[in-house]
Amino acid sequence: MQKLRPGTSFFALCLALLFHFAPAHAQDILIAPGEPLVIGVSVGLSGEGIAPLGSDILRGIEIAQTNQPSVTIDDVVWEITLDPQDSQCNAEGGVAVATRFTSDPQIIAVIGPMCSSGCFPAAPIYDAAGYATISPTCSASALTRSGFTSFNRTASPDYLQGRNGARFVYEELGIRAVATIHDGSPYSEGLVAVFTEHFTALGGSVVAADAITVGDTLFQSLLNDIADAEPALLYFTGFPAEGARLIQQRYDAGLEEILFLGAHALFNTEVIELAGEEAEGIYATAPVSSSSSEAQAAALATHIAQYEATYGQPPITPFNANSHDAYQMLRATIAAVGQHDEEGNLRINRAEFAAYLRGYGPVEGLAGTIACDGSGDCLLSPTGVFQVIDGAFEKIGTVNP
Repeated sequence: MQKLRPGTSFFALCLALLFHFAPAHAQDILIAPGEPLVIGVSVGLSGEGIAPLGSDILRGIEIAQTNQPSVTIDDVVWEITLDPQDSQCNAEGGVAVATRFTSDPQIIAVIGPMCSSGCFPAAPIYDAAGYATISPTCSASALTRSGFTSFNRTASPDYLQGRNGARFVYEELGIRAVATIHDGSPYSEGLVAVFTEHFTALGGSVVAADAITVGDTLFQSLLNDIADAEPALLYFTGFPAEGARLIQQRYDAGLEEILFLGAHALFNTEVIELAGEEAEGIYATAPVSSSSSEAQAAALATHIAQYEATYGQPPITPFNANSHDAYQMLRATIAAVGQHDEEGNLRINRAEFAAYLRGYGPVEGLAGTIACDGSGDCLLSPTGVFQVIDGAFEKIGTVNP
């Protein structure tokens, strides 16, 4: 039974339950000669602070498709196309796109959703239909501990980032008193919980623990209360729109001298553009490559150069590399399990596809070594620590798992 999780609306829960108990689709995908292989893409393409992140993730997939637009099976070339849909980084969007994709028997598999608040209610829908998914960004730890059969990710799980973030604050910054803020989403609330657990275990104290609502713009009262608690650092795990306003408004609460640490949802150019000069000096943690090979580093550099040449700007986040890897995983899985019948149709068994994906790797990807462990986790990364210096994030250290 699907449980109501933080950030999941009653509407989304009802739709998820409806599809959880719906009859499963046919297990064989049948593609006629000349027809394309369609990969669904579920990302946030609208909303302040969300659309740039979703566009960045989609661009990673588009670059992978540009470089390898087809797959060859038994000397037959099959073209691959993308079907991108806006899942809005929320429960309703995740459910709506999952419903759309699972009603189309020609969708091979799905890259996404983008946000854990969409991944949780969408997973039972994909489970019931037998559609495999790979999220490049859904990092909530519980997603691979909830028994979902469809869910996989190239995002490193939050239990690593939360623990490593706590170690950085306590051991490297020498801070003993922090305030935390989350936005009520499964990703944000879960990451704060992990950070709090490990920070207090190390001997630190959380002197204020608060939550905001996505879409809020005024945080003065909350920040005044936090100032009264006298933390040395403010830890926020939400997204750029709210994060930028917290960064700016903390000055009016007399908190300009305390440190500000965000998680990987803030590790992007968007938060710097929104917060302006007040972003100078803030910290962010984010997964970094688990590979140290020269070949992997060269491949990533080539990818970034192609991104800049194609879109006229550098990547907004590092997660276009994770989405690029997700495309490559699906393409390789199609090649491994696809078979032709006597009429020349391509048949792909969904159960075989899902099983192959769950054991995929190890393979060197742009984001690191991809090695799926059977639970859906395919990338376990060290945590990079970054700081805004002269208007841009610069890496200042790494905390290993």
